[in-house]
Amino acid sequence: MGERKGTNKYYPPDFDPAKHGSLNKYHGSHPLRERARKLSQGILVIRFEMPYNIWCDGCKNHIGMGVRYNAEKRKVGTYYTTPIYRFRMKCHLCVNHIELQTDPAGCDYVIVSGARRKEERWDQGDNGQLLPTEGDEKAKLQSDAMFRLEHNVADRAVLQRAVPTLANLQEAQSAWKDDFGLNSLLRRRFREEKRAQKEEEEEEAALRMKVGLSIPLLPEEEEDRRLAALLKYHSPDSYEANQRQKRSQISSRSWFPHSPGGGPPGPSLVADYSDSDPESA
Repeated sequence: MGERKGTNKYYPPDFDPAKHGSLNKYHGSHPLRERARKLSQGILVIRFEMPYNIWCDGCKNHIGMGVRYNAEKRKVGTYYTTPIYRFRMKCHLCVNHIELQTDPAGCDYVIVSGARRKEERWDQGDNGQLLPTEGDEKAKLQSDAMFRLEHNVADRAVLQRAVPTLANLQEAQSAWKDDFGLNSLLRRRFREEKRAQKEEEEEEAALRMKVGLSIPLLPEEEEDRRLAALLKYHSPDSYEANQRQKRSQISSRSWFPHSPGGGPPGPSLVADYSDSDPESA
């Protein structure tokens, strides 16, 4: 935002560049505005982001990592040539003030007052990480040849123990080296699966329309095919037997309607004709 403040500025008629130098001097204000209200005390107001999770001592509430505050920044000392800065901010949930300062020796932030840290740290040595070399050890490596030789031997032993792990990591990384080829293979497989899924949906829609179903069909399984092959649909009697049965039923029925009095039906005409003597007829 600061680089855009120089555009479209209003210069009063009595403004003299040789006398005033800049508009800030003309108005008697600092370029940082309210952030520099305590600059005479060595304090600059900045936007500070919480570096880790903490517990506030005032309200006992949890403040997560990444929460931002308007903090007062000032220099309180040096570590060799690195300045040590302290940040003071007010908790957004109560009236308690929290103070943190930088720790250049440990590459971390230290809580001075107003809060306690939520412990989520671990030992780098136990975790298998490389530890930074201390200043005394560095000086000894530069001055003592025997200590440097022993240190190199120990480093080579550590390297030999780490070779299998490094080889496995390199092998795992080599599998993902050809990003373009892997991406092409994945996209081709995705297109094939999408095409097969579309064909199955079309076949299912055609079958549902054919049989008039309104319910979704489950995908066909191998067990379903095996059971369907074992089933055979056939009528209990043949076509000729059904025809003979129908003829016998027709021939046994009476040709005359029932009598009005509700008596038994008259004799069958076919039966009478078959019992009569052809010669007498």
